[in-house]
Amino acid sequence: MPSGVTDAPRPLALITGASSGIGYHLAAEFACHGYDLIVAAEDDGIIGAAATLAVIGNHAEAVQVDLRQAESGRPLAAAALNAGVGRGGKFVDTELDDDLEIVDLNVRSTMHLAKLVLRDMARRNSGRVLFTSSIVASMPGSFQPVYNASKAFIQSLAEAVADELRDTDVTVTSLMPGPTDTNFFHRAGLDDTVAGRMPFKDDPATVARQGFDALMAGKSKVVASSATTRFMELANRVLPDSITTLGNRLLSRPIPH
Repeated sequence: MPSGVTDAPRPLALITGASSGIGYHLAAEFACHGYDLIVAAEDDGIIGAAATLAVIGNHAEAVQVDLRQAESGRPLAAAALNAGVGRGGKFVDTELDDDLEIVDLNVRSTMHLAKLVLRDMARRNSGRVLFTSSIVASMPGSFQPVYNASKAFIQSLAEAVADELRDTDVTVTSLMPGPTDTNFFHRAGLDDTVAGRMPFKDDPATVARQGFDALMAGKSKVVASSATTRFMELANRVLPDSITTLGNRLLSRPIPH
């Protein structure tokens, strides 16, 4: 090797919920920008996603089981905590186990993984973490109350930890998508709703690119992706809860036949 030339390892990024949708496109952004990847999801699609991402980048390792067991032996330069699930229906009608599944994945596992990742980054004084939140984080969630509450938790956590680490070289960013063209609505049983049937949902690749760019720029949060989504987020901040609750109700309740 010529003098002064080092074979430096590529930075490593962890992306959860990466088998499809925003998570997959976030992983693609990292791959295109020179990162090796650990990609994680609960479904079999993560294996194929990792193979495709490896073509884009240099190395992509798929993890289909407990996210806490993803141990690479290398420090993470970045993590995108994107895994999440929703479920439509009235709180009094949905099954407790289904609601607890949302809490376990969206809140408990995300917080647990963030604790492990951010402690290591804080010790090294280097790293970037992206939380996928939602514009519904500040909107009472009729017909998907547990999902909205879980995103409110994530948004609050992300903003608080970003503030705690403001004097370090570790950055924390929250990505706040609106209705996006992914499998979310189908998996949540929201196909037969106004939100599920919206013809012009945001493009997941565009949302992911905006989240990645905000992460690299060290921004504390970014609202993605379209003007409609940004208007919805602004309305959430300035309108009373009674109005935003009504808006969410109209979007999320089943369409009467």
